[in-house]
Amino acid sequence: MKVILIDDEPVMHLIMRKMLEKHPEVQVAGAFADTRSASAFLNENADVGLAFVDISMSGENGLAFAAEMERTGSKMQIAFVTSHKQFALQAYELSVVDYLVKPVSQERLERTVNRVLAGRDSIKESKRQPAVTKDASEIVITALGDFSIQNESGRVKWISSKSAELFAYLLLYRGKRVARSRLVTDIFGGMTRDNAEKYLNTTVYQLRKSLEPFGLRETVRSENDGYVLELNRAVIDYETFERQMEQQLGVEDGNVDNLLKVERLYTGDLFGSKAYVWAIQETERLAERYSFFVKRLAEAFLSQGNTVAAAKLLTKLHARNSLDESVVSLLMRVHAREENKKGLTSQYTDYVKLLNRELGIRPSKELLLLYDSLVSGLSDGVKP
Repeated sequence: MKVILIDDEPVMHLIMRKMLEKHPEVQVAGAFADTRSASAFLNENADVGLAFVDISMSGENGLAFAAEMERTGSKMQIAFVTSHKQFALQAYELSVVDYLVKPVSQERLERTVNRVLAGRDSIKESKRQPAVTKDASEIVITALGDFSIQNESGRVKWISSKSAELFAYLLLYRGKRVARSRLVTDIFGGMTRDNAEKYLNTTVYQLRKSLEPFGLRETVRSENDGYVLELNRAVIDYETFERQMEQQLGVEDGNVDNLLKVERLYTGDLFGSKAYVWAIQETERLAERYSFFVKRLAEAFLSQGNTVAAAKLLTKLHARNSLDESVVSLLMRVHAREENKKGLTSQYTDYVKLLNRELGIRPSKELLLLYDSLVSGLSDGVKP
């Protein structure tokens, strides 16, 4: 996938290039200090798939550039990279794929790239499927780390944040009737009953209008004082992740790449930063399945002596939850396998300090015994 960089700070070009070079499926096709130069380049290079765009620049700012790309029907995805958090809401109204705050970490950047690649792959897959009519068979729904609906023509632009939330709610229960009373309570709680009922009516109308340009208006159907979302052929990222995860039985020489591709499908928690309260249970379920899968994968890599692959996976889990003792214990085993006594000790002592600072407790007896065992093994010159 070709990407471009638009930022008036030359140092950001260097930083972003260096990080993107680590992703084998990405090619930086150009770097520009202003949007005018970038637009001229795009006129001659329509195959650019993603642009990382700064917001505050001299001349036309990033928001105006994104609005212009949307107005002209550009299929290129846009991710903002900026120091200004206050523009986040306005940015998402432009249907950008992500909003990264400087300084950008390698993991955060990879999550954005993986999300775009997963969406492109899903669109290609849906095009291979026989389509009886031009409907939901061409639709790709992203809900991990973000929330969007797209096809090869572009992304659905939500008329309101509540219309997006209503679709997300119905998506989790698609094919099943959801009572209006339940929607009023979960989505419009805090309002008076009358106001909530009126707001729900308006939101249903806005949702259907948002879906109409993609031939999806009739997928939201009224039924017995409730609503049903019918999407028979849509490609949904969290379902794809769970399905492919279940198909992978073990780590073998021939399927390592496939396993890592499955891991990369999980580009963030369900619905990303929106973190809908009513979706907490499903969000935690998916996160736990992802964590279990990654731990099992890391353990397999470790048993094969592939400490680099194991460490990379475990570091991602540790960043998600630094209090997970099982991840810490696996990282300790990685250090021991590499005969890195300093790293092993640092991993353990940092965790002890974190537990004391955050929770006022000590690590489990099992972790202490593991640490003593691993350290003594290294002291004796034995590779665990």
